[in-house]
Amino acid sequence: MNGRRSFLKRIALLPALFLPGTATNALPGRRVTIQTSPINGMAYYEADRVLPALRVGDTLELRREPDNRHDDRAVEVYWRNRKLGYLPRVENAAVAQMADAGQRLECSIVDIVPSNFPWDTVRVRVDLVVR
Repeated sequence: MNGRRSFLKRIALLPALFLPGTATNALPGRRVTIQTSPINGMAYYEADRVLPALRVGDTLELRREPDNRHDDRAVEVYWRNRKLGYLPRVENAAVAQMADAGQRLECSIVDIVPSNFPWDTVRVRVDLVVR
């Protein structure tokens, strides 16, 4: 529950980033972490094949998949054009909305932990980059 509270507090502060005259608008390039989460679905895509090459700090690409039949807010996660999986459905609303609005989002690997459960292996951070 603590993770959800932290997420909600960050989301509540986001509107201030876009108001004219705010201090954060004066600082282009500032990063605001939107979420930190595991990658869902890693067992179903190319993660097993590329896992040995992944490194903490690697940049990942986020791609919206609005036509996904299971989740219209789906956000795919790619490493060097290889699909690793998705941002978790329960946490993807803010990122999907920002991506749809054309906001600059950056994603990177923050942790790689060997696990018997592929969905717990790689954790990513998604940042909003203020323009």
